[in-house]
Amino acid sequence: MLKECVNSILALSLNESERQIIVVDDGSEVSPVNDLLELSPNIIYVRQPNQGPSQARNTGIELASGSFIQFVDGDDCLLTSAYEQCLDIVRYKDTDMVLFQSTDKTISKPITDAEGPMSGTEYMTHHNLRGSVCTFLFSKEILHDLRFPKGTFHEDEEFVPQIMLRAENLYTTNNKAYYYRKRKNSTMHKTDKRWHIRRLADAEQVIYRLKERVDYLPVKERIAMDRRIAQLTMDHIYNVITLTHDETHLNHVLQRLSRRGLFPLPDKDYTTKYKYFRKMTSTAFGRKMLMMALRVKKA
Repeated sequence: MLKECVNSILALSLNESERQIIVVDDGSEVSPVNDLLELSPNIIYVRQPNQGPSQARNTGIELASGSFIQFVDGDDCLLTSAYEQCLDIVRYKDTDMVLFQSTDKTISKPITDAEGPMSGTEYMTHHNLRGSVCTFLFSKEILHDLRFPKGTFHEDEEFVPQIMLRAENLYTTNNKAYYYRKRKNSTMHKTDKRWHIRRLADAEQVIYRLKERVDYLPVKERIAMDRRIAQLTMDHIYNVITLTHDETHLNHVLQRLSRRGLFPLPDKDYTTKYKYFRKMTSTAFGRKMLMMALRVKKA
């Protein structure tokens, strides 16, 4: 799968001076370095102890010398024709970030569409964000000292809204340029209750850390971040319900969120789903009905 990933990058219309491939191996049992060098002698290979995706990405950032950065998980790949459209946006428009779509299909037809430019703040104020940083192509220049949080799940959820606020000329495209391979054994698909509790606890801390940053933001950025925090809080409550099916645990979570000013959810019409979820969770009866409905849906 790693060779497929690297080959998808090599297949792009980028010459050697325009392309830098950095592979960070965070603890594989067998080093793939020989296989990688067969593909291209210019691949930068780094082997380090397994410290999670955050540290692997941070290592990649430190080594990157190009103008733009694209993260690709080793199990996934870029879809050449669709991704070329993203590259064309970078080539022919004044942009510091390109947002595109992902898919679980290996074939994607290219679309010649591009919406923008707009600031990341404007986009985040009016749209839901996709959590994965792998569906963003962004200028290294806007990073400054921003890095991924170490030792936590949901690292993308904390990183993405912060870098989004730094984008000044953002373009979006509906091109499905990133192939996401479903992973049966990934942390996202584990059934172990301890994994769920750990992930939920980390998600809650991400929300708290973003909340702490809000007071230091200018008004427009604060409005955008407030929306993202409300969405993450909604998702967190939903996940607590569906992953634990425990009313007592849910009530403890809601109490903690309430003490931080995060619950009840803000009375905003961000989306239809958000509006109805907010109403359902605002009362004990509504939450009980929601838990019953989601339990039936899962069954």
